[in-house]
Amino acid sequence: MFNILKGDKVLWVIIILLSIFSFLPIYSASSNLVYVIGKGTPWSHLIKHFMILSIGFILIYSMHKVPYNYFKGISILLIPITILLLIYTFSIGTTIDGTIASRWIQIPIIGLSFQTSSLAFLVLMIYAAYYLSKTYEKNKSFKSTLIPFWLPILLIISLIMPSNFSTAGLIFISVITLSFIGGYPVRYLISIFLFVFLLISFFIISVKIFPDKIPNRVDTWISRIENFSNKNDSKGNYQIERAKIAIVTGEIFGLGAGKSRMKNFLPQSSSDFIYAIIVEEFGLIGGVFIIIFYLLILFRITVISFKAKTIFSKLLVIGLGLPIIIQAFINIGVALQVFPVTGQTLPLISSGGTSAWMTCIAIGIILSVSIDNNKEEEENKNIKDNNPIKILSETV
Repeated sequence: MFNILKGDKVLWVIIILLSIFSFLPIYSASSNLVYVIGKGTPWSHLIKHFMILSIGFILIYSMHKVPYNYFKGISILLIPITILLLIYTFSIGTTIDGTIASRWIQIPIIGLSFQTSSLAFLVLMIYAAYYLSKTYEKNKSFKSTLIPFWLPILLIISLIMPSNFSTAGLIFISVITLSFIGGYPVRYLISIFLFVFLLISFFIISVKIFPDKIPNRVDTWISRIENFSNKNDSKGNYQIERAKIAIVTGEIFGLGAGKSRMKNFLPQSSSDFIYAIIVEEFGLIGGVFIIIFYLLILFRITVISFKAKTIFSKLLVIGLGLPIIIQAFINIGVALQVFPVTGQTLPLISSGGTSAWMTCIAIGIILSVSIDNNKEEEENKNIKDNNPIKILSETV
């Protein structure tokens, strides 16, 4: 199998193990959807998760076969298409499972829903890596980067923010981090921070003045922050309280696979709060192992980036890999009441389609960079092995 799967073998193993493990909590937590909400059967949710991961691994395999340099041009072409999709979603997007947010568009031919913000996140990080690598050794002025770099970034974030503030915030943090690593002047980054703060303030004020004119979730953001600040409010923190009960119930070794009690009382137990179900069923040991696996992914991303030959490949690996880790720890932090409720899923484990597929594409591109790194190592090894002096000494 490893002759077929090229690139970083350790990363492949981690991704495969996380994906295989995900079937246990997904099958267990789906009982909430089946018996509480009355949606499908446990087996139907398991089969759906299997299909999502199968398509995801096809995407990983396909992307890791594409030379990473090709993604420069692809990102440039997809930026305007992504903006148009976000405008379309913002204007006539639909709701999923009662969520009051226009985040999805329906694909009529195959009957599936698609979350355009996940695609925008992926495309934007590739484009940011390309632009920063192109201008890496140049003297950058704020004016020269405003239209080609910051305009598409701020436009995409502005289109995502009304319905999905957490994703918009994650995109902004990821772009700022990548820009800092890519050598963008810090004084300009501070200016962007201030501008975005003013933009958010203006948006909130506008929504409060014209609540019926702009579709938004401002009230949801405010209530989540208030609930997080007032940790003694058990009614307002219903989800967090149930998640904490699940975590405490798990103790050291857990109740066992499929034996979670809180999965029937915890909303979004198969997505946003799946980490709490994992700890309840597999205990503190299971929860720590999940964290270790994500730290191992971070380590492999660091190794691949360090070995990368070009500035673009280094920034590409960081830009695509770091958001996966940040998203994972935000999901875990929400279950532990370290962060307010955000709606971010646990990568490669939570149920969901679009987010999982975009994560798989990102991993495939990272593996593509690792293939290029391995080629250089193999060439150096062949040169060393074919050294005439070494061959002569071995012959003698």
